[in-house]
Amino acid sequence: MSDALPLLKAALRGPIDYALPPRCPGCGTMVEQDHSFCLGCWGGMTFLTDPCCARCGLPFDHDRGQGAECGACLADPPPYDSARAVLAYGDVARMVALRLKYGRRIGLARLIAGHMARHVPVTQGALLIVPVPLHRWRLWARGFNQAALIADDLGRRTGIAVDKTVLLRLRRTRPLRGMTPREREKAVRGAFALKDGQGVKDRAILLIDDVHTSGATAAACARMLRRGGAASVHLLCWARVLPDDPERA
Repeated sequence: MSDALPLLKAALRGPIDYALPPRCPGCGTMVEQDHSFCLGCWGGMTFLTDPCCARCGLPFDHDRGQGAECGACLADPPPYDSARAVLAYGDVARMVALRLKYGRRIGLARLIAGHMARHVPVTQGALLIVPVPLHRWRLWARGFNQAALIADDLGRRTGIAVDKTVLLRLRRTRPLRGMTPREREKAVRGAFALKDGQGVKDRAILLIDDVHTSGATAAACARMLRRGGAASVHLLCWARVLPDDPERA
């Protein structure tokens, strides 16, 4: 039966594609393969690669040498060891994130995880994937945590263990947009806790979220993981709002 399953899937692929043709995750245009972007959307995406700040991942306009950090990280280092994102936050990245989060297109978690897999850091110890948690009321209303869906698929792709219970969100926080950095830090203070501190002790943690906006939520999670004894914390996201983007305000 197991040998016949791939043949059955292949036989059904044609009729399924005819009835439900693959569409671009960004604009909905028909494309040749599932989870493929059309040329227009692909051309509008800004992928974030080196050179960049070794800690926060802020893009540099030229190579400053291995381990170079931006001025902001040198002046006030964030509580995570590194932060990386696949894309700069723009129209396509925003649409994919919104369709996953609010459009219930949970299959997009696989697309996001596939791109994120290339950015998994090399660490001293074995990584443990931990998604940024949702408050239980938001989880109940939405039905899923998009960060957890991405984390699960990333774990399947890479073989890295995933723990979706060790980090808890104790209270809901209001939207951080429009707040000053100090106000954002205050808004998320005390919002997170560890269910079992031993679960992260001496571990290298890969913290997963969909969008990195102000960094306040990721920083609060990283501080809690550090408090639990994590050896290192590395943030990995689908998209990042760059400092000059109005969405950061």
